[in-house]
Amino acid sequence: MERYDVTGMSCAACSARVEKAVGKVPGVTSCAVSLLTNSMNVEGSASSEAIIKAVEDAGYGAALKGASSRQAPGTPGRQSSGASGRLVQGSPAAQDDPLKDTETPRLKKRLIRSAAVLAVLMYFSMGHMMWGWPAPAAFDNHVFLGTFEMLLAIICLVINGKFFTSGFRSLLHGAPNMDTLVALGSAASFGYSLVELFAMILAQGNGDHETVMAYGMNLYFESAAMIPTLITVGKMLEAKSKGRTTDALRSLMKLAPKTALLVGEDGSETEVPIESVQTGDIFAVRPGDSVPVDGIVVEGSTAINESALTGESIPVDKEPGDVVSAATVNQAGYIRCRATRVGEDTTLAQIIRTVSDAAATKAPLARIADRVSGIFVPAVIGIAVLTLAGWLLAGKPFSFAIARAISVLVISCPCALGLATPVAIMVGSGMGAKNGILYKTAASLEAAGRASVVALDKTGTITEGRPVVTDVLPALGISRDELLAKAGSLESRSEHPLAKAVMEEAGGLTLSDVSDFKALPGNGLQAMLNGTLLQGGSLKFMGGCRGVDERVRRQAEALALQGKTPLLFAEDDALLGLIAVADTIKADSREAVKQLRDMGLDVVMLTGDNERTAKAIGEQAGVDRVIAGVLPSEKAKVIEDLKKSGKVIMVGDGINDAPALTTADTGLAIGAGADVAIDAADVVLMKNSLLDAAAAVRLSRRVIRNIHQNLFWAFFYNAICIPLAMGLYGIAMKPMYGAAAMSLSSFCVCMNALRLNLVDIHKPSEGGRRSRRGAEVPAGDKDIIAVQKTAEIADFTDHEAIEEERNMTKTLTVEGMMCMHCEARVKKALEAIDGVESAVASHEAGTAVVTLSKDVPDDVLKAAVEAQDYPVKGIA
Repeated sequence: MERYDVTGMSCAACSARVEKAVGKVPGVTSCAVSLLTNSMNVEGSASSEAIIKAVEDAGYGAALKGASSRQAPGTPGRQSSGASGRLVQGSPAAQDDPLKDTETPRLKKRLIRSAAVLAVLMYFSMGHMMWGWPAPAAFDNHVFLGTFEMLLAIICLVINGKFFTSGFRSLLHGAPNMDTLVALGSAASFGYSLVELFAMILAQGNGDHETVMAYGMNLYFESAAMIPTLITVGKMLEAKSKGRTTDALRSLMKLAPKTALLVGEDGSETEVPIESVQTGDIFAVRPGDSVPVDGIVVEGSTAINESALTGESIPVDKEPGDVVSAATVNQAGYIRCRATRVGEDTTLAQIIRTVSDAAATKAPLARIADRVSGIFVPAVIGIAVLTLAGWLLAGKPFSFAIARAISVLVISCPCALGLATPVAIMVGSGMGAKNGILYKTAASLEAAGRASVVALDKTGTITEGRPVVTDVLPALGISRDELLAKAGSLESRSEHPLAKAVMEEAGGLTLSDVSDFKALPGNGLQAMLNGTLLQGGSLKFMGGCRGVDERVRRQAEALALQGKTPLLFAEDDALLGLIAVADTIKADSREAVKQLRDMGLDVVMLTGDNERTAKAIGEQAGVDRVIAGVLPSEKAKVIEDLKKSGKVIMVGDGINDAPALTTADTGLAIGAGADVAIDAADVVLMKNSLLDAAAAVRLSRRVIRNIHQNLFWAFFYNAICIPLAMGLYGIAMKPMYGAAAMSLSSFCVCMNALRLNLVDIHKPSEGGRRSRRGAEVPAGDKDIIAVQKTAEIADFTDHEAIEEERNMTKTLTVEGMMCMHCEARVKKALEAIDGVESAVASHEAGTAVVTLSKDVPDDVLKAAVEAQDYPVKGIA
């Protein structure tokens, strides 16, 4: 995809014209033009020269993004309104100036000059003529007054000459735009008044003073000057409000430092421009300074405020080896870092580029406005002609009929239609970026708000993604620290993930060296400590080594039902206690799931765990449904099945879940951190918080609502005001009033979109649609669907397929599995065998059930599992 800057556009009709022209170029597969950002995205094999020529032939200017733009013919050095919102790719430092609002000051200068001339014109045409304000005696001569008004009107029209050059040029190209309406309305007023003035001169020459007086009251020179002046007022307000839509990005760019402190080989520090920093350079960051580019800490430690990128205000501790990102603020210590990504590759630049690209794309909602905009201006010109002819046929004077036709021309507003969607998309994308939520396209921003099902990957999304100690239950007479110290000493020799969890919990305690360490079959460990025998392992292992009290057994089984892995420890014949380990759910996961359900979404959890563990996690999280036993390769198929009941959002880590994220209607990659360019995701969540998924849906819905409001206003305004200008309601509207109404219509649309800046996207929505699955679903009654054999019948397959599949399964009795990580190793080993479609392992049951696409010998299956150090005791 290539991006182009487009110049000369002034309304939605212009963007529609450019889009149509480029779409006809051979090799172009898609084209999206943004009036808000004056940019164009083009996909296909067509050359840039052919695309630029097509734009220029349509009467506009174009250049590849970042190149020196070719101006639209007749508009040297000028940028059409909307340029204030233009986004330019590149380093943040380089983009700050292009984002500066240059359009508003230019329009302001033009308005001041125009208003000064108009004020003089209005004083004599209205004040002196109607209200008797004092003036030199010469102005009592109507011909002199009319000639004076004509000269002032000409000055005003010259000041606002852009409307006429752009409008009539577009008309000659067969693509009339909003400037054409303004130019036609103002020119018609001026031309009619000029004819009247000539008639006055002839009448005065003939001594017919009554005719002079009559014609003098029908001059519209003030309207001819007032129309472009009022439209300029609207353009200035529109440009100012459009410029504010990029405030979020502009504030990010201002955070990026313009210089960096490079460290030389001799240790000296030199301040250089940010553009001079190269990958591999060592740079220093002092307390209070911003990090200049992305890098890795090589010396020192500190706390970094990453709120500029993630929206999280709590500083993050950084030590050697940790990643730092440009625009984040060093709040504590002095650090030195090695630059890893500079210029356009930094996280900040990627965020800016993502939001910029989203603004340059079109949401599906914009298609209606685009279709209308393409025929709007010609239709308005036709209505104006019919209005003129209609009133003349009705017997009204020509002065009355021409005034109604001019009013129709100047009150119509295609800009409001063209801006209704992009301004809301821009503000919404900016709001998301400020809060660490990046929508890659306008379509993804809209799609997130239309979903009815949210599928959540369990590991790393709902849970922390790593085992931690959840319960420490020492035996009678044993302290908590004593249990942890001896368990930690025993586990210190093991590389198992559960051992690491116990070691972390024992951190800070004094651990002893053990000898004769052994990992025993049946999920157990043993070693000698100061002449005593330490043992630890699963309930099954410890029950086989020594008797386990019934109370302890019940306690261990209760913990297992909660999805935890209970580990028992003993010293000689005395039980030391029980330690439970689990991949716990994140602190905010339950609240996030509640918020999603309160918004009427059906929340489904996907996991490769066995049914019992999945059920426990699902109940803790509060989801509607749990689909257990899903392998990474099967997630895309599950998403396809879920899509049968509505649009689906998939939330995952963006790497292992890539196929599912791509298959879903909207893919949300959670916890991206510095890696915002995850290809499989439509929406990237910078923080590792599921609450941001709820916030992304909430913001999307608010943007959709705002777009609906904007479109309603745009259509309603034109539907009401055009008949009003025609005089159908019995009101003879003056053209200048129509110009005033038109000048405010686009401004209202922009200001309504800016209201999105006031939205608290983390505030739970009140009410909302209820899930199609009904009202509240009690935790114990939620659906648990295990993707294994018969349990899979419920939602995903038919009975005949299941019956056939039963004949192609084998169950292995496996020893040594202690947790889900062991299950994962067994699964991976079995699924690597040709002919094995899937495998589901359970450490509680001590089994692995394989589904086969063809016959696989038992010894092959056994060898694969035992190669992972898990003994196979039988195959059925």
